[in-house]
Amino acid sequence: MILLICCSTVQAQRFHVLALAENGGHHIAYSQRAKAWLNQQAKDSNFVVDYIENTDKIDASFLAKYQLFIQLDYAPYAWKLAAAKAFEEYINNGKGGWIGFHHATLLGEFDGYPMWNWFHQFMGKIRWKDYIPDFADGEVVVEDGKHPVMCGVADSFLVKKEEWYSYDRSPRPDVHVLAHVKEGARIVGDHPVIWTNPYVKARNVYIFMGHAPELFDNPTYVLLFRNAISWAAGSGK
Repeated sequence: MILLICCSTVQAQRFHVLALAENGGHHIAYSQRAKAWLNQQAKDSNFVVDYIENTDKIDASFLAKYQLFIQLDYAPYAWKLAAAKAFEEYINNGKGGWIGFHHATLLGEFDGYPMWNWFHQFMGKIRWKDYIPDFADGEVVVEDGKHPVMCGVADSFLVKKEEWYSYDRSPRPDVHVLAHVKEGARIVGDHPVIWTNPYVKARNVYIFMGHAPELFDNPTYVLLFRNAISWAAGSGK
């Protein structure tokens, strides 16, 4: 399998990916499945991937080794100060790309940690409000089918039993929305679930869906992830 080159240009040379994933909690099964999938993609394509389970190692020189940062279900709090500052510089100055999943929008005050204001802005000024604890199916509707991340993706697709979040506001005014989940009996209001922030230099995309390991049995989800790697690891907008 070759890393999909659909509507974007991926780097011709071998590139390096850093994946940050929690080492416990109720997202661990997703992270383990994601690592196995990423390892196979790396073998079949032109990148190498390293994993970390906390932010202790992150500083500017550490991040300089990587063309892509993947945030696998790792929340934006409890980061070491040096790591947070290095990450902000990495994204603001376009030193590499970023893909975030699910837990990356757990924004607010948790476990005694304050809101990370920069990340709050980066994710469209949202604050986590609640979630559907016993999960629900959701129909994801594509809004920008011309974006490289959505290349080859059907106009809509089903995601089963996701832990959908709700926020204090929609991020839509401050990000470019690529897809939303359709409103239903348990999913209320405007609900973007895939978006990119065009106001920073780094290529970046947030994909909300990232709770259950079964997502990797969904061909559309796998395609999204593969597209995201191809696009975010590239250069320019």
